[in-house]
Amino acid sequence: MKIAVMPGDFVGKEVIAEGIKVLDVVAAKFGFTYQRTDYPFGAEHYLKTKITLPDSALKELAAHDAILFGAVGADPRGNAEIPQGLIETDILLKMRFELDQYINLRPTRLLPGVPTPLKYSGEIDMVIVRENTEGLYCQNGGFLYKGTKHEVANQIEVTTRHGVERAIRYAFDYAKQFGRKKVALVAKTNVLRYAHNLWMRAFEEVKADYAGIETGYDHVDACTMYMITQPKRYDVIVTTNMFGDIITDLGAAIQGGMGMAASGNLNPTRQAASMFEPVHGSAPDIAGKNLANPIATFLSVAMMLDFLNQPAAAKAINDACKAVVSDVKNHTKDLGGNATTSQVTEAVLKAIG
Repeated sequence: MKIAVMPGDFVGKEVIAEGIKVLDVVAAKFGFTYQRTDYPFGAEHYLKTKITLPDSALKELAAHDAILFGAVGADPRGNAEIPQGLIETDILLKMRFELDQYINLRPTRLLPGVPTPLKYSGEIDMVIVRENTEGLYCQNGGFLYKGTKHEVANQIEVTTRHGVERAIRYAFDYAKQFGRKKVALVAKTNVLRYAHNLWMRAFEEVKADYAGIETGYDHVDACTMYMITQPKRYDVIVTTNMFGDIITDLGAAIQGGMGMAASGNLNPTRQAASMFEPVHGSAPDIAGKNLANPIATFLSVAMMLDFLNQPAAAKAINDACKAVVSDVKNHTKDLGGNATTSQVTEAVLKAIG
């Protein structure tokens, strides 16, 4: 298998280095090999070269089986040379859109021993399927009279039957494959009466093909309440690009924070590479201090291996992470502990055996 590695900036470089250690150990243990290609793109690379992500590199990335991505982003404390949003848009969103990674898959699972801000002692185990290439993130819009008191800004949502239906169908297929009982649509049909009417009609039509799977619908504002007060209400959620961006970070918070949150940006057709990443950002404030929680990276590596048909290796990583975080001595600062990045990595490697 061919894996592209893009560590990015700040703690992205640190956690991806630890993730490669875990990947190498399970490769040796479970008898598979992989070819690795490293790519330097990110804010630091842009400052040196004024290059974000050239089309030639994008073509190379597409030819891989998967991309392991760290985090990109400039230090917000001062980088006037980098226009706002340039790195995220020209690297992260460009890969998602150009490689047609139309599913953002976000497991939201509270592992035993991990603190949650909720006054809740039950199981939290939901999966959020976010449509990843449409909606308000298509950069479809512009300005009139910019910089004047009559300025007008338009940001136009793009919603297609093709994009909506394939996201909904993926959610149902995922539920069927992994024994999930319910798929809920989260949208805002009472106000967004055109785009989200399309979502609802497509959902009603697609669900007819999946007998035995319970379905439901919640407005996004109600969903944010239920995720806090009734997290067991949800099994699989399918939602729009922007709403998915919001509720997945809420999901990260209730599962222990961004350091526990893994993700996959998937092209289920496998016609171009899928990308797997921890979602905590580049965190320049803790970079170089051996403080970053690497668990989200390890869980992202496990997601990647599942996608690449290495389920035993993926399970070994997931089981090791679950065992390690159950012991408070392995909690990093974000979980209220004192463990370092390298200490957590060593514990996971030992647990894998």
